[in-house]
Amino acid sequence: MLTVMNAENTVRKGAEDSPETRTDLARCAGEFVRSADFIDRLSRRVARRTESQAPGGGPAALAYLSEELVPELDELDFVSTIHDNPESDEHPLLITKRVEDPKLPTVLLYGHADVQFAHDSQWAEGLDPWVLTRDGDRLYGRGTADNKGQHSVNTVALKTVLDGLRAEHGTGEARLGYNITILIETAEEAGSKGLRSFAAAHADDLSAELFLASDGPRIAAEVPTLFLGSRGALNFRLIAHERDGDHHSGNWGGRLRNPATVIAAAINALVDANGVIRIPALRPDDPPASVLDAVAKLPDIAEEGAPETDPDWGEPGLSPAERVFAFNVLEVLALDAGDPTQVVNAIPGAASASMQLRYVVGTDVSDFENRVRIFLEEQGIHGVAVELEHCMPATRLDPEARVVTAAVDSIRETTGLDVAVEPNLGGTIPNDVFAEVLGLPTVWVPHSYPGCNQHAPNEHALVSILEQGAEIMTGMFWDMRMRPGDWFSSK
Repeated sequence: MLTVMNAENTVRKGAEDSPETRTDLARCAGEFVRSADFIDRLSRRVARRTESQAPGGGPAALAYLSEELVPELDELDFVSTIHDNPESDEHPLLITKRVEDPKLPTVLLYGHADVQFAHDSQWAEGLDPWVLTRDGDRLYGRGTADNKGQHSVNTVALKTVLDGLRAEHGTGEARLGYNITILIETAEEAGSKGLRSFAAAHADDLSAELFLASDGPRIAAEVPTLFLGSRGALNFRLIAHERDGDHHSGNWGGRLRNPATVIAAAINALVDANGVIRIPALRPDDPPASVLDAVAKLPDIAEEGAPETDPDWGEPGLSPAERVFAFNVLEVLALDAGDPTQVVNAIPGAASASMQLRYVVGTDVSDFENRVRIFLEEQGIHGVAVELEHCMPATRLDPEARVVTAAVDSIRETTGLDVAVEPNLGGTIPNDVFAEVLGLPTVWVPHSYPGCNQHAPNEHALVSILEQGAEIMTGMFWDMRMRPGDWFSSK
């Protein structure tokens, strides 16, 4: 059976810099992902119930870090420290470092060990979220796609390169020519609780020239993808509370303000019936030409089972891709007024709407509550409270950055395929921690696809993508060694 250690057989003496070596190592990493050894490793990791939103998950999270990751990385000459989370005693973090020379550049890698709630009873017959189950190309299990499978693939690639270099030198020494720091958190599915303050407090330990990680989906299963940041997410509530209790609509209709009607008007003042944002404060600046150019090059993908796009919905004059990757969207997530299961002839005393703004770089969300409240008053809509619930900032690396070109060239060399470059993910991840707190250029290389059912029953990874992901990351780790100026440049 082929294992990562077969990398020793792929490097000929004196051939460490040859294109054949790079190709052989990438192939070796991909073959390991197809092996029983990798399946066993991922099976163990899936079996660990690291639901970060469930109370009492601290021991499972700590065990994942200390028993799964630390021993693996010890073999690669990393020095590991498990830290307490500054905001939670149930969500520890791991920093592990491989330092060849403090004067060399450093790449910061990232992953998360926690998973969403499993929803055990909702999985298809024969599937258990805590048992890795293979069906053809699919590996079912909670965390296979998000994120245990993805960060496991990246360490396979790293080990493959290091083993190959050790074999070439014949001394047991492997020199990459750069340092590596890995950060693993256990609260990503709980909003990355404590990550921002932890990063600020450990900025020296996490200092680097480049951030590189794998999470989220590709644009499509067959298309290697990079994304360079994420849209921000701002959740807020509109609340109209007129009185305690409901009142008969016949006796009081026309004499009492109906808070449900007020909330409906407030929503319509902010976003119209075609999804177009009406409040100027929530509309972004025009995106840079480099962003529009990158979005224009994205392939138009119709995934099997995905809903059809509504062509007349959203900002007019934009393509569907531009609406997702280069513009803002204001969504109504939930409405609350009365009891729809037992409707009575009564005017509700209160009503509310849960809203979400997904926004791109160039949107000013400072003083958000006051600006929305003033806008509603100017539209003649009174008595609506605006409550900010959660905000994660928008981030984006310039698609024309030198490291983006290096990453695209590396993936193309490994796969022979065109690469989709998303200026930012349509969804939201804690990229602001790395882009803003640590000040790093951020490059994400996802090893999943839109139909993976992450966060839902029947989550699965595709072996074919994990295999290709291992090959891609092997090529990247190799290329950083061969052309560090392209990867660690400040431009």
